Amino acid sequence: MSEHTDRTSAGPDGREETGEATDDASRLSTAPRTDAEREAAADRGGDAGGDPAGAGSFGGIREPGLAGGLAWTGREAVGWARWIWRQLTSMRVALILLFLLALATVPGSLIPQEGASPIAAAELRENNPTLASVYDRLQLFDVYSSVWFSAIYLLLFASLIGCILPRAWQFVGQLRGRPPRAPRRLDRMPAYTTWRTEAAPREALAEAERLLGRSRFRVDGSAVPAAGDASAGGSVAAEKGYLREAGNLVFHVALVVMLIAFAAGALLRSEGGKLVPVGSGFTNTLTQYDDFSSGTLFDADDLERFTFDLDAFHADFVREGPDLGSARDFRADITYWRDGDTEGTEASVRVNHPLHIGDAKVYLLGHGFAPRVTLVDGQGEVAFSGPVPFIPQDNALSSTGVVKVTDYVGPDGEPDQMAFQGFFNPTFALTAERGPHSTFPDPDFPALTLNAYHGNLGLDSGIPQNVYQLDTRYMEQLTDEDGEPLRINLLPGEEWELPDGRGTLTFEGFDRWATFQVSSSAGNGWALIGAVAAVAGLAASLLIQRRRVWVRATTGADGVTVVEMASLGRSESARVPEELAELALALQPTAPMLPEPAGEPAGEPADEPAEERSGDEPAADEGRGDGAGRPAAEPDGAPAAGRV
Repeated sequence: MSEHTDRTSAGPDGREETGEATDDASRLSTAPRTDAEREAAADRGGDAGGDPAGAGSFGGIREPGLAGGLAWTGREAVGWARWIWRQLTSMRVALILLFLLALATVPGSLIPQEGASPIAAAELRENNPTLASVYDRLQLFDVYSSVWFSAIYLLLFASLIGCILPRAWQFVGQLRGRPPRAPRRLDRMPAYTTWRTEAAPREALAEAERLLGRSRFRVDGSAVPAAGDASAGGSVAAEKGYLREAGNLVFHVALVVMLIAFAAGALLRSEGGKLVPVGSGFTNTLTQYDDFSSGTLFDADDLERFTFDLDAFHADFVREGPDLGSARDFRADITYWRDGDTEGTEASVRVNHPLHIGDAKVYLLGHGFAPRVTLVDGQGEVAFSGPVPFIPQDNALSSTGVVKVTDYVGPDGEPDQMAFQGFFNPTFALTAERGPHSTFPDPDFPALTLNAYHGNLGLDSGIPQNVYQLDTRYMEQLTDEDGEPLRINLLPGEEWELPDGRGTLTFEGFDRWATFQVSSSAGNGWALIGAVAAVAGLAASLLIQRRRVWVRATTGADGVTVVEMASLGRSESARVPEELAELALALQPTAPMLPEPAGEPAGEPADEPAEERSGDEPAADEGRGDGAGRPAAEPDGAPAAGRV
């Protein structure tokens, strides 16, 4: 947080003084009264315990009667509210809230979230029920919509608003104000120079005013003498860098914009995934998604209306060297139609290069293979035919899957259900250690390995099932003549004759499939604008140096004009004396320097009585940094900086 206003008041134990003066001061403060103050009030006739006859935490005695009680209660409530608000809008609390917000995101990254990873969350619940119950109580499965995360978020929002409003009002006052008039003792400034010249005071001041304005200083020349009074002295005040506070305000406002944008994105977002085989399509409706999550305020009617077909999928892999099997490129060629289109639009989707369709983005997430199988039942009828997606398990795309057939009729003419579970390996290999597996992700030697089951798939129970897993509790595995589980490896085009006249299964070939994520978000543009503005505002607050320059020209006792120049930086900067020296050098053509009178040594001006100092004169050590009275830089031809 850049220059976040710290306006914290003293807490209940923040004051040590007691007595009449302290009690009077406490009535003007928003801080609660201390025990010592209450004891002092009790000595004066009040009640230290704070009963109806005693003084409250914020001063004032409770008067008798209902009206007195209501007034005392209102005063206490307002006092505590003001004290809490000052604590909330302090820099210390704002930094604590920022730290807590960053800390609160850690469990959201380590623990699977219901909205983002429902399957992983369900597995954690099943494997660790005790730990999952603790997570549920703490709302750790849904961190970003939890009560405690929302509380931190809203408190930080309120803290930023409480900082911005008063500072914005102060900044408006700074813009409308004038640079402060020149102090009486310019030689006390950290950068100071003076010289004698024959030019008239007004002439030197007018030129200084012009030079400062050309250097983009905000100049106040109200103290420059009138045109008809050339010998009268005066001064010019200038200020630069007051827009530094604008950078601070932009930074804080940008943080608020980012908080609003993130909140809008979380509440209005939608995100869904869909597996699409080559040759198939997808329509962007809620029922078409394999999985879908959205924000609290999202409406399904807000989904972008479009349809697309997956025409082809291309994958390229490294075939030699240390990166054998690594992916080079993935590309999905699609044709999409928006609502009302009569002709499709061809497009390609690559990893990290989504397709924009209206407000929706279509991302390519993964790919795999879908073996095409045909099952002829015991009556000679085709019970199932088509591609079945198998899910990759490793980088070589060794894949597992299940073929579920519900419309099967057995050799006895009775309805039955069949299931085939196994592996698809694009480059088949068989070892005793790993069994059937793939050695390369391209289909150089594709093979389908299956086990067969019959019985009840459990699809009519009303309990949802994973389409890629098989529940064998109510099914019986087919066996060979020796009673061993029946398993077979099929190459494309091969047919498997099932035992006991149950029909045949043919491995027709395979297709590719791709998984897509369709997402829509709100507030991304505002979040980007806020982030850029925050960086720009922070850079401005760090790089812009606020500084003031004063030029005074007076007529000395000998009738010669004495020019004094001083500069004061609000922060330590080597640029302050250099800038003053450059200004003095630019003023030389108009007010050339005269040599000092012979025998008159340079020295410190006589100290002025304290009561004669200007009321707005800076302290002697204000802005001096590492040394008071540091001379300005001295380019060639510039007057010497220091006290003359």
